[in-house]
Amino acid sequence: MNDENLQTVEQIKRFLEGSEAVEFRALAVEEKYEWTEKVLMRIRYHRLRRAEKGVIRRYIQKVAGYSTAQVSRLIAEYSQTGRLRRTPYKRRRFPRKYTPSDVELLARTDEAHGCLSGPATKKIMERECEVYGHSEFESISRISVAHLYNLRKSNTYRGITRRFTKTKPSVVKIGERAKPEPEGKPGYIRIDTVHQGDLNGQKGVYHINAVDEVTQWEIIDSVERISEAYLVPVMESLLAQFPFVIEGFHSDNGSEFVNHVIAQLLNKLLIRFTKCRPGHTNDNGLVETKNGSVVRKNLGYAYIPQACAELLNGYHKDFLNPYVNFHRPCFFPVTVIDHRGKVKKTYPYEEVMTPYEKLKSLPQAESYLRPGITFEALDAIANQMSDNQFAERMVKARSDLFEQIPISGKRVV
Repeated sequence: MNDENLQTVEQIKRFLEGSEAVEFRALAVEEKYEWTEKVLMRIRYHRLRRAEKGVIRRYIQKVAGYSTAQVSRLIAEYSQTGRLRRTPYKRRRFPRKYTPSDVELLARTDEAHGCLSGPATKKIMERECEVYGHSEFESISRISVAHLYNLRKSNTYRGITRRFTKTKPSVVKIGERAKPEPEGKPGYIRIDTVHQGDLNGQKGVYHINAVDEVTQWEIIDSVERISEAYLVPVMESLLAQFPFVIEGFHSDNGSEFVNHVIAQLLNKLLIRFTKCRPGHTNDNGLVETKNGSVVRKNLGYAYIPQACAELLNGYHKDFLNPYVNFHRPCFFPVTVIDHRGKVKKTYPYEEVMTPYEKLKSLPQAESYLRPGITFEALDAIANQMSDNQFAERMVKARSDLFEQIPISGKRVV
């Protein structure tokens, strides 16, 4: 609107009387502010008498479409600052507690450990800060488990990380069909095999996975074939790697373990041999879950030649087994009885710990150790480096391992 010819209050008053039925609309808020400022400057609003100011107020209301309160606010702002500017909108934001560097630490931890559950990841970051003295984890280690999952959905986290199912059971009258009852004592292991695929009619390597029921101490060994000539030496080596005395041996009904050779070996070592009961699919559930969360997660599903068994065993002994037992937290159940008398298992965060921490927490823990094994020696292994440092070292060793494996046109991971 061009109103340059309206220079006096009297002219503006006559304009209002003559355009009473006319309605004006400005194009934008900025235009309204600019026009109002020009009017107040041109008329010299602050020098007018009260009645004249009322005319100017009605004029601004008429042309700009403002309410009485809006006009009063704009005139007050003009009187204080000498100009009118629209205040930019500022959205209310809560202060950010976890910085991009904290999210990067979370992503680095997940990359090193294969993205464990929220409580296990939180426990690792707490250990990084409190046990190993890495102060950069101080903030992120105090995160709640629920918010940890929120950060995993963030764009910052997804821009850093990279992301990559069960065996079946078979009946021989060897072994006792019973569920082991360790009564809180270590030495009762669950065992299973994991096959590393076939390629062009060639069988891949087999992994033997043994997990203690109480401490979840886990030993993994690889073998070329499931036969007496290959299995017995590996079984002897595997059982000797547990730091405590083995008293129970539990497997599914597969013929690789339910045979006279394994039964004779266990009888020689005075180890009770039990196997899964019919209709009880969870009898060997612990080691079955470890097959997926540890063996498959670290070694994948693709074919690995049988000739690489010795190469894999070196990796297991030096990296995978120490990592799983000293640096990878696990859930440990707590049995509770509710008000109806029903027995339930809960998994509180306070019980998330590594298998070695669980072993040390048992009453009279030293009495379960094999002769020649001491907690001082095990502590030296556990504290040699932090969880993240060892996990990163293991990831590099795994990459070097896969480069040595002939994969015949297929990737191992």
